[in-house]
Amino acid sequence: MKMAQAALVAAIAAAVQFAPLTPLSAEEGGRPALMIEIDGAIGPATARYVKEALTTAGERRAEVVVLRLNTPGGLATSMREIIADVLGSSVPVIGYVAPAGAHAASAGTYILYATHIAAMAPGTNLGAATPVQIGGPLPGLPDSTPDKDGKDKKDDAKQPAPKDAMTAKATNDAVALIRSLAELRGRNADWAEKAVRDAASLSASSALQANVIDLIARSPAELLEQITGRTVEVAGGDIRQLATKGLTIERLDPGWLIRFLSVITDPNVAFILLIVGIYGLIFEFSTPGAIAPGVVGTISLLLGLYALNMLPINYAGLALMLLGIAFLAVETFNPTVVLGLGGIAAFLLGAAMLFKIQAPGYQLSWTVVIIAMAMIVSMTVVVLGSLWRARRNPARVGGQAMRGLPAEVLDWSGSEGHVFTHGERWQAHGAEALTPGEVVEVAGIKDLTLVVRRRSERTVSEGGV
Repeated sequence: MKMAQAALVAAIAAAVQFAPLTPLSAEEGGRPALMIEIDGAIGPATARYVKEALTTAGERRAEVVVLRLNTPGGLATSMREIIADVLGSSVPVIGYVAPAGAHAASAGTYILYATHIAAMAPGTNLGAATPVQIGGPLPGLPDSTPDKDGKDKKDDAKQPAPKDAMTAKATNDAVALIRSLAELRGRNADWAEKAVRDAASLSASSALQANVIDLIARSPAELLEQITGRTVEVAGGDIRQLATKGLTIERLDPGWLIRFLSVITDPNVAFILLIVGIYGLIFEFSTPGAIAPGVVGTISLLLGLYALNMLPINYAGLALMLLGIAFLAVETFNPTVVLGLGGIAAFLLGAAMLFKIQAPGYQLSWTVVIIAMAMIVSMTVVVLGSLWRARRNPARVGGQAMRGLPAEVLDWSGSEGHVFTHGERWQAHGAEALTPGEVVEVAGIKDLTLVVRRRSERTVSEGGV
């Protein structure tokens, strides 16, 4: 009897082990389908948004996360962060290039290759994954386009080696990354390499035929219907069979902090914050007690430095910019012309060198640089004009300002006495004998002693002390 029971248990266990998994319906599973959207250039804010969204999906035990892509590319550092988060996700991530007319270019292609299931909407494209962070095209790379005989058009004797070692290094690293992702997901690794080396692109239908993507779906609902029943391997080696048919998609929008981060990490905004911060502090130091310029300047400078810290910048360019601003500030208070011209040159050179990237959406606009430079130069010219006019006008303070003031004699003995002028009692000296109550004129000042004289007839006619 015991042997029969043991045999029955073993048979049931074997049946359970080898029976095909049946996906649960939306009502039975109870797990949500979440959607996160990448629209525009990929940067630090995008990477943080994806990380937080995948963390939320794991906490809520979501069935899948649909990562909708429409991007021209972005920063390689942020792209690698997103890829690492997708590969480490405990929730299946479905890459979906949509809507019609969207594209997943450059960094978007790498991310699509990293997702567990890759899909595209009709009328979309992907590719052009050549790294551009270190600048533009890849000179000297051999043409690997197949000829009519199916052989590559390679001729080592005729094709020169890459001229830029750093460009070749970055390209080979990008090729290794995208090939590893293709091999991990069972997709076309040869075309992936071609997308990096030759900036190749594919439409949705061509990508499906080339085994670059897994399916084409016209809408998110159709996407969920097509992937239901598919099995994927998530982080940790767990095998998941998807039960997505009939699920309602819930979109996860970025919070205010991520939206704010996406604004200040724009190179042009970071550049403007840096300029505002520096000149706010200069105004505060030149006019202590104004408070507002110091507060605004400090906040802007810290935000600008925080944004620059998250972007790949050239510190030599930043140093040149700061040196140029310092020269212009010194020129404002001590005109020399040479410092002003040197400051303008250093500022423009630093701005040109500041960002060592050419990724889409992360170029510093020369319009912003020229406008900022024009405002700085205009402010310098205005201040210099004010200083020049102040030098030409009569002195308003100090000993020079005392000349010509009327003074009333309080007491006098010989050639010395005391007079009252400018609201104060002064010791005075004069070459003439004066009488108390007489109104005289200040001719000068020497060692805190006024030199006085009798007033001229024209001055007397004006009258008053």
